Amino acid sequence: MSLLVLGLSYRTAPVGLLERAALTGDAPRQLLHAAAAAAPVAEAALLATCNRIELYTDVDKFHAGVDQLSALLAEHTGVGMDELTAHLYVHYEDRAVHHLFSVACGLDSMVVGEGQILGQLRDALSLAQEQSTAGRGLNELFQQALRVGKRAHTETGIDKAGQSLVTFGLERIAEASGPIAGLRALVVGAGSMSSLAAATLARAGVSELVIANRTQERAERLAATLAEYGARTVPFADVPLALAEADVVISCTGAAGIVLTADQISAAAVKRAGVTPLALLDLAMPRDVDAEAQHLDGVRVVDLETLAEAAAHTAGAAGALEVEAVRRIVAQEVDSFGTAQRAAAITPTVVALRTMASEVVRAELERLDGRLPELAPGSGPSWHRP
Repeated sequence: MSLLVLGLSYRTAPVGLLERAALTGDAPRQLLHAAAAAAPVAEAALLATCNRIELYTDVDKFHAGVDQLSALLAEHTGVGMDELTAHLYVHYEDRAVHHLFSVACGLDSMVVGEGQILGQLRDALSLAQEQSTAGRGLNELFQQALRVGKRAHTETGIDKAGQSLVTFGLERIAEASGPIAGLRALVVGAGSMSSLAAATLARAGVSELVIANRTQERAERLAATLAEYGARTVPFADVPLALAEADVVISCTGAAGIVLTADQISAAAVKRAGVTPLALLDLAMPRDVDAEAQHLDGVRVVDLETLAEAAAHTAGAAGALEVEAVRRIVAQEVDSFGTAQRAAAITPTVVALRTMASEVVRAELERLDGRLPELAPGSGPSWHRP
């Protein structure tokens, strides 16, 4: 297996470009199939989150693989090739394995040590399996990456060093608006990130938790899991009204366009005049909250760009020992995986050589057996005492 990883993330590209490159609707499946169909590619998997888009492929030609996958990424994201190339990174073979294992452990996350990436890796593998683009090689690789991620969280204190993106975002809001406990909260969306947001808000002690989603059934299922905290739903059409009644709003949908407009947010802020500022945490990619909302009076917006800047300032401040311990685990696991892969590649050759050697020996014995005269019974040599 010759593993090639090609992608872009918050580390190499500005959030604005990531937003334009975000894959929505059926785009992830289309890109995955196009990658798997490329001539140099035998297997393909796609990891697409709010912070990264990465293609993991098994290729037989490095340069051809890079060229074709780059072109496909440009085509399916809509970002021009010249602009995209400046922000792409490429990892190959052992360095590619090292990158994936680091991602699985949360070392490459915006919030170092966050554990949600493991769920996103599972989703990436499930999609590749469902679409039949992952074979034995990528299946083994991703399964091992998940095990490495679990080992890092079990054997080190990386969980204490890291936070979820939701918690990190709420901390930024609390810095300006005060404690989250006792506030009224609205969550827009019902996917994995929104579910984490709702659970985090509930544990933080909000006085009211309201959930809205385009599919009402999904909102009700999420609210049911948090019934003990008094979670309830509102129809998606009523979100503009619910904005005025909330103190903090977290939005993370899969919509391709703006979900909360500046006009809606402005109207809510006017109704809230004299109350605490309306705080909005936008974790969607592309963004759910109109960028103009950050200029409105009585409104505080924290988005992925804000979080990226905050993460850059806090990187390395805490958990240095835990991070170093995880790096050692990654290095060990990369070495073990490489050794196992090389052994697996050599085994068929060894078996073939042994089989060939056995056949040569057998043929030679048969040839010699044919040259020896047959002896009649009793005609063999006799031995007499002198």
